[in-house]
Amino acid sequence: MDLAQAEATPNPGGAGRSRMESVTELEDSLLEQPWASVRFDQATFMAKASFRDSGYALLISDLSSVWYESADAGVVGQRAKELNKRLTAHVSSFLTRLRGLVCPLLDGRENGATSFSCQRSPSQLTLHVKSELSGLPLYWDFRCALAPAEMISRHLVRPLMGMSLALQCHVRQLVSLLLQKNAEIEDYRESGAALSRGRLRTEPFEEESFLQTFVAETLPAACHVGDGRAFTADLQQLYVAVCQQEARAARKRHRSASGDSEFPKCASSPAPVQGGTADSLLEPEEGPAQAPLVPPKAAVAPLASPARKAQPPVSKAKRKKTKGLFG
Repeated sequence: MDLAQAEATPNPGGAGRSRMESVTELEDSLLEQPWASVRFDQATFMAKASFRDSGYALLISDLSSVWYESADAGVVGQRAKELNKRLTAHVSSFLTRLRGLVCPLLDGRENGATSFSCQRSPSQLTLHVKSELSGLPLYWDFRCALAPAEMISRHLVRPLMGMSLALQCHVRQLVSLLLQKNAEIEDYRESGAALSRGRLRTEPFEEESFLQTFVAETLPAACHVGDGRAFTADLQQLYVAVCQQEARAARKRHRSASGDSEFPKCASSPAPVQGGTADSLLEPEEGPAQAPLVPPKAAVAPLASPARKAQPPVSKAKRKKTKGLFG
């Protein structure tokens, strides 16, 4: 049952409310997972998954279609009996085993004792899993239907738009810093500083010239996503940081509506960002040299805008002949 079906199902009583809360928690935890590149039957997909004690959620795409499945404990128990006649195990054991099979796959670690295969149709994708549990064969099918448009927007369109704005602000900050470095280096040269090694000499940074070269030479290769590897490690971290902002807002709205406390953390939460948390990509550390990554709208200029006027250099010190790189 996907999220849209769950919302359309009548849920009288506490059991219905509990089930809806479980579906909401799965959806929120899935949002905070990064997209990973995986291969099934010589085909490349992007996928993300979230496992909790109450069930799992899986989202998978071949860059043409997006499929989704959310299964609670009841669905997991029923399907486990259907596919494994000889195997009797608690639902939590199945979920733990499935997490142990899928999460390493998304991390790029293959398990030779486990096989994955998929079948696609215009409206459904079934991912077949064959492994072992307690020494007995274990079979599982992830039965994914086409994801609704709202889910595609929440997991792909809106995060990508947020990432685009964040990267544009990041570029503007770097351009501003380079222009300040131009003025600083020029001040050193006017003060008589000389490079000790000529090969270190660089030309002053010009934004328009750099942009033209980037579009002509770098952009064609950078935009190649035909192999499904649309997110590098750094972009995965930025994606998680952007999605965490939306997930926190969604949890806040839910708590305001229900009066509940904070949801427990996802059982398969994303790995910490090297050198800090994922949020640090959007929320730099405080300090005199740091500027907010997302400045006011007036400060976000188009990438192709003329170079900003370099800020005047600091007051010059007493001129003296220096040695080394810059004295």
